[in-house]
Amino acid sequence: MPFEKVDKIWMNGKLVNWDDAKIHVLSHVIHYGSSLFEGARCYLTKNGPAIFRLEAHTDRLFNSCKIYRMEIPYTKEEINRAIIDLIKVNKLDACYIRPVAYRGYEQLGVDPTACPVDVSIAVWRWGKYLGPEALENGVPVCVSSWNRMAPNTLPAMAKSGANYMNAQLIKMEAKEHGYVEGIALDVFGFVSEGSGENVFIVREGALITPSFGCSILPGITRNTVITLAHEMEIKVIEQSIPREALYVADEVFFTGSAAEITPIKSIDKVTIGNGKRGPITKLLQERFFQIVMGETEDKYGWLNYVK
Repeated sequence: MPFEKVDKIWMNGKLVNWDDAKIHVLSHVIHYGSSLFEGARCYLTKNGPAIFRLEAHTDRLFNSCKIYRMEIPYTKEEINRAIIDLIKVNKLDACYIRPVAYRGYEQLGVDPTACPVDVSIAVWRWGKYLGPEALENGVPVCVSSWNRMAPNTLPAMAKSGANYMNAQLIKMEAKEHGYVEGIALDVFGFVSEGSGENVFIVREGALITPSFGCSILPGITRNTVITLAHEMEIKVIEQSIPREALYVADEVFFTGSAAEITPIKSIDKVTIGNGKRGPITKLLQERFFQIVMGETEDKYGWLNYVK
């Protein structure tokens, strides 16, 4: 989906025109993948635009940078304020939000420490990540031939640009074979995650999702679903999941800031449940969208209004 340009992008504390938001070709990030980023959504609620779980996303950005020993030259409060101001400047009522911290231009070499840590933030209009019909009808996916990173190689808990080279292989393979998305296994053969989504299965009324030890990103929508499930007295189990459990699950769905809560209707051409969105997925979707659209009490303080 091509970009629908907006007016301004925030770069190192300054607002620049969309077409002028550029970096040098010899920036460290281009050659060595040294970027950490976030993806969040701003929703149009009945009380105006609101960012869903802004603080949690910014916390994860700072945690990702900590793992890679990158010190962001701004406070969390400054980043949060910049995101809110950028949405206002671009006059958006709903959008996707992409902050990114990266090693910039100074010198080249594997050692990144001499390069500055630059920060940019972009916002733009973006529809449903896996397609407009996906939230109700579900999507066909496959189990990828590409595994996720092994422990103690590339940190899966950091949302780094480098990790998404692996994600690109998963996504491209799935699309080449006629699927919308792929599910990767970890190095031990257990279910890990999609190219950009966490995975849940429903079995005998319980939610089961891979634990952090399965090379997954600690998803914020994943955490949201777990919180809502506890609220709704749905049992949640975090554990290793064998591949075959996907095929015999009652329901399977993806979660993510881009994907939101998207049901999976088939895996490797094996129909999941009745091939449609299942009842527990539907309940969680409804509760999720009631909150993000401001239709019910925000008792968890998840919405940051753009004011």
